[in-house]
This record gives sequence, structure tokens and C-alpha cells, in this order.
Amino acid sequence: MTKRKKNNIRYSGLVIILSLFLFVIIIGRVLYLGLSKEVDGINLQELASKRTTKTESIQASRGTIYSSNKDVLAQNVTSYKLIAYLAESRTTKKDDPQHVVDKNATAEALAPILGYTKEEILNYLNKDAYQVEFGIKGKNLNEITKSKIEDLNLPGLDFIESYRRYYPKGDFASYTIGYAKTDEGTTETTGEMGIEKYYDKVLSGENGTITYQKDLQGYRIPDTPVIRKEAVQGKDIYLTIDSNIQFFVEQAILAQDASYDWDWYNFTILDAKTGAILAETTHPSFDPNIKNITNYLDIMLSEPYEPGSTMKTYTYLCAMENGVYDGNETYLSGTYTTSDGTEIGDWNRNGWGVITFDKGYALSSNVGIINIINRHMNGTMLRTCFKKYGFGRKTGITLPNEQTGSLNFKYETEIFNAGFGQGLTTTPIQNAKALTALTNDGMLLKPYLVEKIVDSETGEVIQEYKRTEIERVASTASVQKIISLMDDTVNGERNTGSAYKREDGQLIGKTGTSQIADTVHGGYLDGAHNVITSFAGFYPKDDPKVIIYASVKRPSGGSQKPLSNAVTEVVNNLSKYFGEESSTVTTTEYPLPSFENKDLEQTKIVLSNNNIRYVVIGNGTKVTNQVPNAGSKITSSDTVYLITNEDNIKVPNVIGLSSKTANNILSKLGLNVKLEGVGYVVAQSITEGSEFTPNQEIVLQLSPRYE
Repeated sequence: MTKRKKNNIRYSGLVIILSLFLFVIIIGRVLYLGLSKEVDGINLQELASKRTTKTESIQASRGTIYSSNKDVLAQNVTSYKLIAYLAESRTTKKDDPQHVVDKNATAEALAPILGYTKEEILNYLNKDAYQVEFGIKGKNLNEITKSKIEDLNLPGLDFIESYRRYYPKGDFASYTIGYAKTDEGTTETTGEMGIEKYYDKVLSGENGTITYQKDLQGYRIPDTPVIRKEAVQGKDIYLTIDSNIQFFVEQAILAQDASYDWDWYNFTILDAKTGAILAETTHPSFDPNIKNITNYLDIMLSEPYEPGSTMKTYTYLCAMENGVYDGNETYLSGTYTTSDGTEIGDWNRNGWGVITFDKGYALSSNVGIINIINRHMNGTMLRTCFKKYGFGRKTGITLPNEQTGSLNFKYETEIFNAGFGQGLTTTPIQNAKALTALTNDGMLLKPYLVEKIVDSETGEVIQEYKRTEIERVASTASVQKIISLMDDTVNGERNTGSAYKREDGQLIGKTGTSQIADTVHGGYLDGAHNVITSFAGFYPKDDPKVIIYASVKRPSGGSQKPLSNAVTEVVNNLSKYFGEESSTVTTTEYPLPSFENKDLEQTKIVLSNNNIRYVVIGNGTKVTNQVPNAGSKITSSDTVYLITNEDNIKVPNVIGLSSKTANNILSKLGLNVKLEGVGYVVAQSITEGSEFTPNQEIVLQLSPRYE
């Protein structure tokens, strides 16, 4: 064999061995790739799935929040964003312009509707762009605003439809309801405050998905399986808030806001027998539609403060329950000097001479509290009682950011101060909760805000909340004695609660005025206005229906007036609402008969003879319907609306009417009424005199009587 042939054989063997080696490596790599889940940190199965599988989200609808009256407080609605086309290239026919032709006229017409100046609108219209939007005021437009713009018949204007969280009553129970924010990038809506935040998962539901195989262009491949997971819609929540009572409270505070200043104002009303929250507001408030928020914390539960003399009720109750209280025991009022030399005085530092402990309560005497504690009690006893009544711990109310307050008193002066509500901190909801023991024969109740949670698709009640008893904290004798003292405080002669006195004597309670702590230098701030005034009571005393706890920080001049005026106004409205108007009020009631199918002229005579005002709707000769309904009791201050048998009744003018009256009239005409806001009608989406079709929607914008 030649040398060359041997080299060729040797070279061929080397090639074969190298080829076998490479083949083994390739086979090994193939096996590795086939058996391994990850290569170089990449999940191959997931990568392949993403390249061939597409998953789309099915958006779950967020649940609606209702009041106990079934008024909508928060819902998902269609909204509109205004845009203007500026490019002349959009117009292909001269007689049918598709862009803004006259910018000056367009700006002049849009300005009052959007709330801009003409110049501000022109700034948008003069941009070098194909189309423009109009900033924040051009977004989230409702049907009424959209309709006003469409009625202008201006070329080049258009709307983009979307969905948003909407609060029909605007600035109404805002801290309770809170708000939810929609991420424009993902369209996900998340609760940020109040009920919207606390029950975010319940309201949100769960998004569904559609998964399918796609081709290179992203389209679904025919005859391939589609995996569909349906969305679970958000649940509806019904609050214990009574829209009418909430309205009484909101309007009373707005009325006082015209005459007085304050840092904040909180007003809370509970059902005296169940603990359900019927109304709650913190002022300054905000409109969750525009989020003009100045304080993100709800005073009712998130900002504890020194409550002042309303705590005397619980110091007295504690003494009674420990068997050490004698209301006829006397002491010298005015001032008291503690063992460390601190002088503590009554609000009237001259005092009222030697008085009984009973009288000391009615006069809100600090020295009376000191003498009760010094003679018969101690700090441990007082703290134990306060904790038993619910202070120093959360109430468990279903709202975010509830605080506990503090009961940090140890030394003699601190204990005395705590007895009359200084040096400790509480929240309004704790104070309202403690009052439930006095309206339930000593049984303390848990306050609650949600009445029920309902499946929005089936109507099934998922969860229901009712009266919850915590424990008995006082005897019948002690409760009756405290009620007697509260009665004397308001209805007795020249006592501290006289400003709350009603002619029927049914509103009772305890007032409070506390100094505001100086967090910088220690001690308390000087000045008559640096106080928190408060009222804790219930109505009516003979059979309590509501518990009231209201407080104001830094009212003008330290006055109780903004508080007493609002509380008495609310109670006056409640007395009518509950059908318990004082017998001293003389009004002639007229039981309204049925005028249905009666001659119109004869009906007018009947109403005129009883001094009842009336309004006729339509040009018919017979009455087909009426508002109020037959059987209602009305007075000479009321108006009866008579709907006649005309075939083609036009839309009436309901501006200025209450939402209830306007709703009744329009509903009986066959219109589908949608209310936006609360109070009285200030605008209607279908103008007076317009024709309408059955079930056509009409939107009424509402506003409180006081602005």
C-alpha cells in the first residue's frame, strides 16, 4: 500500500469519527431541546404558545352602588369625548363640510357649553393638527352636554364614546361612596376611596378570556378550538344610606356654609335601633366625577380628635354602673387645683356656686367631672369603661383607614382631663356607636353601612347585614338616668344645650367644646376659634329613631351656631319625614281624592275651593292622571299636577321642581327618567314643548336648593 493511500484512509477515518461525534452532539441537542422546558432561560412551550395562541380579555362590568332607597349612587355609564377635525382634506363635498370651517363661530358657540373662554377654544382650534381634543373639560361629557353641542349643527365636531365610573348625585355622601379610577391604558377600574375601595374586589368581579389559535396575521385559524372563560360580573352593593336623610344633612350644612367658616364639618346619623348609618358627610366634600378633593381622609373614622364634653356622658355612665354616683351630691363649681398645682376650670370660671352633680352635667361642668373621679373613681376604672363603650378600638365599619383613637391617660391631671374629653382622642363613628347603648336599653350595637350585596345578573342576595348586638354595657336604670340628664341639658332652663331645644321637647343630647392641641409647642392653641364643637344626641326621646353625632372644627368665633342650626334643621325635616311633625305647627291638611276620569273644569273648582294650586298638562277635557297620587295629604303650599286626555301631550317644563315630583310627572307621561345629581331640577335634556315617544329617555340635572 502506498503512503498516499494510507494517508487517505487515515483522513477518511478521521472524517467519519468527526462526523459521528457531530451527529451525537446534534442528537443530544435535539433530545435536550425536546425534553427541556427551558433553554437559555426561555420557556420554549410558552414561547411557542405565544406565537400561535391569542388570548383576549372579556371585561367584567363593575357593580352598581345603591342607597337604601334604591337610588343609584355609583354606576358605569357611557361618556363622550369631544374632538374637532381641522384637516380640510376630510371635506370632499363643498356642500357637506367634514372639518371645522369657521373657527371663530365654533369657539364662540362651544365656550359657554364647555366652560371655556372663546380664546381658550381658539387655542385648540388653531393648532396645526388633523384633529384636536379639548382638554379635561372636553372629556367625560354626559348626554345633556353632548345633545347641546349636537344641536349647534357645527361641522367638524365629533364624539368618541367610552365607559366610565359615574356618580349621578355628584357631591353627595362622597366620602362614604369614595371613587373608582379607570386606567385609560388597560380600562381597568380600581376603587381608590370609600366603599369603592373597601369592596373593590366585590364590585370589580372577574374578567373573562377568549383563547384561540391564530395565523401569522393574527386572525383566528378556522376549525380550531376556542376556549372561553366567561366574565364574572361585579356584585351590586346596597348601602344603609337613606338618600332623603342624607339630602337633609347635606342641605343643612350648605345653608350654614353661607354664614360661617370652619376647617371641617362632620355630620353622622345612625338608625337608633339597628346601628345602620342613615347619613354621613364630611365638609368640605368633593364631587367624585371631577375629584376636587382637598382631604383624602374621612373625618368620621380616619382623623381622631379630642371630643370634649360629649365624653362626660360616659364618665357619668361609668360612675353609675360602678355604683358610685349620687346625682344629689354637691360640689363647689368654678375652678379646681390638682395636686401638682394645675388649675382646671369650668367654661364659666366663676362657677355657679355649690351645685349637684346632676346640675353639673346640664351645665357641662368640668369641675363636676373632677370631683366625681377624685371622690369615687380612678384612671383604671375610667379607661375600662371607655373601652367597654367602644373607645380606643375600631368599630369594624366597612370603610378603609379606620383609626382607633387613643386612651393614653395615666397621671392625675390627665385622668381628670380624660373625664371631660381632653387628652384622649376618638372618632365620630365611635361616639355614634357608644350612643346606641342609650337607645337600646344598655345594649351596645355595631354600626354598619352595607345593607346587602346582590348578584347583578340573578338578583340573588349574596350577603345581608342586620342589627348586631355586641354586649350589654349599662343597666336600664343607668340608661334612663342618662336620658333624663340629656333631656335636662337641652330642654331645661338656661343649660348648655338650649340652642337645640324644639317645641316638642323630643330632641335631647349633650354638647361639647374641646380645645385643639398645639402639636408644635405642646399644650393647647389660644383663641376662641381654636376649638372643636360637637353635639351627641338622639331623636325623638320617647322612642328614638335616629342617633346624631355632629362636630365642627374651628367654627367662626368658636360658635355653636353652625352646629345647632344644622342639627335643628335636620331634625325638623326628619320630623316631617317620619310623620311626626310637632302638634304645635298648625297646617290644614287636605286628603287628595282621585280625579281620574273626572271633568277637568269640575276638578279645578274642587281644588280652588280648597285653596290648592294646580297645573294642567295637556289640552284635554278630562283628567287621566295626577301628581300627587290620590290619598296623599297635601296643604295649601302644595301643587297638584293634572294630566289630561290630550292625544299629543308635549314635554312639560319641570325645572324648579323637586326630583320626586318631576320624576312622578314625567314617568306618568311615559318617559324614562334619568336623574343626575340631587335636589331640584335645573336642566332637562328634552326641551319644553317637544314631542316624545313612549319610553324615550329624558335626563334631569339636579342641584340642592342651597349652593
